[in-house]
Amino acid sequence: MDLGIAGKTAFISGSSRGLGFACANQLAQEGANVTLIARSAEPLRSVADSIRGSHGVTVTAVVADVADAEGRTAVLEACPDPDILVTNAGGPPPGDFRDWDEEAWLGALKQNVLAPIELLGEQSIT
Repeated sequence: MDLGIAGKTAFISGSSRGLGFACANQLAQEGANVTLIARSAEPLRSVADSIRGSHGVTVTAVVADVADAEGRTAVLEACPDPDILVTNAGGPPPGDFRDWDEEAWLGALKQNVLAPIELLGEQSIT
């Protein structure tokens, strides 16, 4: 299926494994250039090399935490004008939500709601 995204630029947070990796890999397979974002350097490098070797697109790896301002700045310096934003930064711990404390809830909201809004707010939207 042609999604019409060849040549577009995407950034994907949490892309060193799991759903983030699957999203990044599929976007690259469709011809999108990808900026991979994760907090752990070695797994991120490995994923970047794999995608680069498999799909022939531009792959940029950024070790950063999108939940903090420095991380968002690093991401936007590497990919200043993304066409596609995939936010996959994690969430509260697994288990019964009634067992989560306020810190777990606020951390998940910061990573998955506030960080994407702040990323979009820090770039020029046309």
